[in-house]
Amino acid sequence: MPATRIIDCHCHVYPQVIAAKAVKGVSDFYDGVRSYGDGLASSVLEQWRDKNVGHAVIFSVATRLEQVDSINSFIARTVSEGDGFFTGLGTVHQDVPDMGLVVDRVIGLSLKGIKTHPDTQRCAIDDPRLFPLYDACAGRIPVLIHTGDKRYDFSNPDRMERVLKMFPGTTFIGAHFGGWSVWDEATRTLHGYDNFFVDTSSTFNWVEASKVKGYIRTYGSEKVMFGSDFPMWDVKPELDSMLSLGLTDSEYENIFHLTAERVFGI
Repeated sequence: MPATRIIDCHCHVYPQVIAAKAVKGVSDFYDGVRSYGDGLASSVLEQWRDKNVGHAVIFSVATRLEQVDSINSFIARTVSEGDGFFTGLGTVHQDVPDMGLVVDRVIGLSLKGIKTHPDTQRCAIDDPRLFPLYDACAGRIPVLIHTGDKRYDFSNPDRMERVLKMFPGTTFIGAHFGGWSVWDEATRTLHGYDNFFVDTSSTFNWVEASKVKGYIRTYGSEKVMFGSDFPMWDVKPELDSMLSLGLTDSEYENIFHLTAERVFGI
């Protein structure tokens, strides 16, 4: 394994009482693609360790305003019970009346960033309601955003680029190489911004290896972090796909842990 440590930077987890429903919802959203996992943090903890993954970044997304506090508390509790295996990200909703207060609470819970999903939250990346969030996170914690979906126009590269220019002091991570299902456009549009990073999640099942390697080289491995998109995918084939690219050892070190350590303060 050409890396001293592996961090999975993209894991959705849910309370057990709603996990089955949540996982089905994710599968339905992506046109019935069958999810690998059960959505439980305990499964990540047990199974990922057995597959040589030493740490995982976990989160969930609030699709209703009233879910924000309970999700953030759940993620914080899960991190505290995870024996050091997890780093947690908080969530917000576009209708939160005071984004600054939510960001303060997320930081107070020792969570290391914010996760948003414009498509499921039905709120564009560059919606002005989110500007106070981006401002409150500047210089403090990163914002991980689901980016890209050719079926919608909430999270596509032109919107992401606008936000990068408006908030140069805020660190953003674009999931799925910055644009799920619009990978080429995203890479072409978004590479080169100092405040923009990407993860590798939910890409290998659609994009040929030579293109993925090209995305990594275009962004630069110091801007890329490995992610599985649990519960959608099993981490082992995602790792195998990464290793098949034949990158240099220094590139793998960046992608598998150094970038994440720097961005999330792991």
